[in-house]
Amino acid sequence: MNALFLRPLIVLTLALTFIWTGVSLAGTGNHRTADGKLKVLYHIDGTDLKVAKYAMALINKHIEAEGGADKIDLIVVVHGPALHLFDKKDADPELVKKLKMAMDKGAQPEMCQVSMKLFGKPLDTLVDGFKPTEHPVAVKRIADLQEQGYLYIKP
Repeated sequence: MNALFLRPLIVLTLALTFIWTGVSLAGTGNHRTADGKLKVLYHIDGTDLKVAKYAMALINKHIEAEGGADKIDLIVVVHGPALHLFDKKDADPELVKKLKMAMDKGAQPEMCQVSMKLFGKPLDTLVDGFKPTEHPVAVKRIADLQEQGYLYIKP
């Protein structure tokens, strides 16, 4: 091919590639609410008390690091065996304290509806402040939140 013809063709191809890449990425990275809050999802599903306490400490620090509740939309989804860590009768006092601190700073804890049924633990038997997940299946709720742009963190 003629070099004079080839050069504009390469430039056109690169330009179209950059445009296509920009258009395809335009919808990604929307990790903010309409009012500018960072959307964050914390996921807790294990039985390790140390990990759950660590998660609560991270949540509290994260809210502070972002500048407070008016700067972050933070949802905590709990499911599976982690449900037992939040039983009103047996919950570790330090874990409960850290959860309450996080809620006071705006964190929104949700408990999996399926887990509550599976373990025979209705919402009123759990530490105060939980609401049922919007979708009965926690992993579906987690996927929906990620699709909505929530950043996923699993301590």
